[in-house]
Amino acid sequence: MRVLVNGISKRFGSVSALRGVRLEVEHGEFFFLLGPSGCGKTTLLRILAGFEEPDEGTLHFDEEDVTRLAPERRGAAMVFQSYALWPHLTVEENIAFGLEVQGTAQNEKRRRVGEMLDLVRMGGYEKRRPGQLSGGQQQRVALARALVVQPRLVLLDEPLSNLDARLRLQMRTEIRQIIKDSGHTAVYVTHDQKEALSMADRCAILDQGVLVQVGRPREVYERPTNRFVADFLGEINFLSGRIASSQGNGMYTVQMDQINRLWSGIAQEELGIGAQVLCGIRPECWKVDDHASPGSNTLNGSVVSSVYLGEVTQHCVACSAADGGDIRVLEIHSPVRRPGPVTLVAEPESTIVLKSE
Repeated sequence: MRVLVNGISKRFGSVSALRGVRLEVEHGEFFFLLGPSGCGKTTLLRILAGFEEPDEGTLHFDEEDVTRLAPERRGAAMVFQSYALWPHLTVEENIAFGLEVQGTAQNEKRRRVGEMLDLVRMGGYEKRRPGQLSGGQQQRVALARALVVQPRLVLLDEPLSNLDARLRLQMRTEIRQIIKDSGHTAVYVTHDQKEALSMADRCAILDQGVLVQVGRPREVYERPTNRFVADFLGEINFLSGRIASSQGNGMYTVQMDQINRLWSGIAQEELGIGAQVLCGIRPECWKVDDHASPGSNTLNGSVVSSVYLGEVTQHCVACSAADGGDIRVLEIHSPVRRPGPVTLVAEPESTIVLKSE
């Protein structure tokens, strides 16, 4: 099923939770709503479910206007953050609960519950109760209960937030595989950037009720449209400057403010000569190298600290050109570096040019 959100706004008293949000979720897509607490993502999910009505705008499931339709008539199923399993019912009884409400025949109910048990790999646990299951197993049961009623849309409200870090990593892959195997359109709310980047087909980033960017995970991470998105999706270093010239195909030359040097980088929007900009470089995009190739962006600094983190080593490099005075650098399989001067190199293709706000 295709979902069309057309100019939806929602206010709670004087607070605007959503402001004219427009987006499309395609058939069979695993779509993420991402943003910090209070950005409006849960409000939008509740509007999709029918638990809240928008003040403005419309909501369509395929060609049907469901803006004012009751939750039970929409064909949307919710997977809650707390799982919301009935503690006195067995696994199979919990999964079958929605089918009981629908009045599904016994033979059909058994068949569909069996299919769900296989899909979520919970065969053999039919007679157990939620209190006898791990957090990950409870999550699978909650997902099976949502899918067994064959909904038009599956909604997931931060379903991994109650799990420990190791189990969250495991369940990311499992939930995505279950959703894709079932063929359902699904919308998933999270504030966890790694969850969205590792699981989503596409994601929408919201800030204070405003939709600021929609795109595939690699696109929003490597080509954010503004500083908020760049900052929210991971650590990034910023250097300020002004546009000196355009090289075409989105590539610009930047005159850095704090150092007498020209840089090159890629922008998502057209920028005029003299425009104040920020050049953003992710920590993993820096190289520590005294022999930069022609055309590379280079910066001189001094290592302040260096910490071994296993698969990577993190360096803090003091540099007056950087916002905040320090630059974070991540190197794979690198030794700890002693304090002292270094040359940092960033390729133009990994340098994000953003208009200053």
